[in-house]
Amino acid sequence: MFGLGPATRIYLGVDAIDMRKGFNGLYGVVRDQFGQDPLSGHLFLFTNRSRTRMKALVWDGSGLWVCAKRLEKGRFAWPSAPQAGSITMRPEELAMLING
Repeated sequence: MFGLGPATRIYLGVDAIDMRKGFNGLYGVVRDQFGQDPLSGHLFLFTNRSRTRMKALVWDGSGLWVCAKRLEKGRFAWPSAPQAGSITMRPEELAMLING
């Protein structure tokens, strides 16, 4: 399993993505749209247009993890930022986002 260390940054994609994307598709979004290195060990989060699904991409030192969560009720309170491909968040904000 992967852990979030003190040096791990959390990047949240502002725009919705196609949730059919897997390892390679999310890798490309991080590299091309976020301008970040997918193998940096940072955590990258994505959501669909309706904000009912979330995917995370993270490198743990030996391979990439792709994790997903689907809400049965409600929507994720996804932040927005004009003219930004991604924003960063603190671990406490991540916990609030994931847990509603």
